[in-house]
Amino acid sequence: MSGDVKIQFSGVSKTFAARRRGQDDVEVLDGVDLTVRNNEIVCVIGPSGCGKSTLMNCAAGLEEFDGSITINGREITGPEPEVAVVFQAATLLPWRNVRRNTCYGLELRGDIPKSEWAGRIDEAVRMVGLSHAIDRYPRQLSGGMQQRVNIARALAVKPEVLLMDEPFGALDPIIRAKAQEDLLDIQRRFGTTIVLVTHDMDEAFRLGQRVAVMSHGCMLQYDRPAVLLTRPADPFVSRMTGIADRAMRLLSLTTAGEAAVPGSADGPAIPASASLRDALSELVWRGVESAPVMQRDGTSCGRLTVATILARGRPG
Repeated sequence: MSGDVKIQFSGVSKTFAARRRGQDDVEVLDGVDLTVRNNEIVCVIGPSGCGKSTLMNCAAGLEEFDGSITINGREITGPEPEVAVVFQAATLLPWRNVRRNTCYGLELRGDIPKSEWAGRIDEAVRMVGLSHAIDRYPRQLSGGMQQRVNIARALAVKPEVLLMDEPFGALDPIIRAKAQEDLLDIQRRFGTTIVLVTHDMDEAFRLGQRVAVMSHGCMLQYDRPAVLLTRPADPFVSRMTGIADRAMRLLSLTTAGEAAVPGSADGPAIPASASLRDALSELVWRGVESAPVMQRDGTSCGRLTVATILARGRPG
């Protein structure tokens, strides 16, 4: 096995026994193969009931299954210490404040010296932006803040693999966008391998270096977002990626800094980190054909024009 493979799903199948006599067993996963490389974010997307959450539970060692799942080349047979899980619903202990809820994962691990706990807790809480609320209890937190405590608890153990099952599904759009950006920053800083289940294609394309599309327990296509948009392997994949929105989604995959061309332009600068989708919206709103592009430190990247952006919204 290649040294850059972190998680390998091979022929993973799962069938739930019928709950009542006379009912058929339910096949939830059907021979799923998936390779997750070290230090990458993979998003798994599909409609409700397609098996994506069950796949995460299998990887977390919480479900028995047929086939094989290996992490670092070692087959898993139950929960692994290097794997942390964040579920959609905040699972906090109501009698513990943020600090002690974040500590809970360290207690469960049992192999991390207590002398490191305080530093790890403070760092994890700071990363999710809750240092100001570290002594509050769950009842004193909003739903979004509770979910960030969930993430802090997972980060405190410094896992090699982070499995996330629709972690931002219950957040409002503003908090959700911030949480997504925080996750990208965490992954860049620590190189954590992340597998994230979502039902939101925009989220999958924003976060995932590769995206797996599932339907009825099967893996239909697994590739980079641009490939899913421009070369869908199945009509269902086309529908999932959004035929009417595919040009805009393709623009969302490239930043203004990547597409900028030499030259200058008048008017306020567009941040180099902005997507071409956002840059086009800004140019249309201003009623201009071009704008300068600037790095955060003030370094010029050149300029963007409407024509340059539109050319990036087509395959080829």
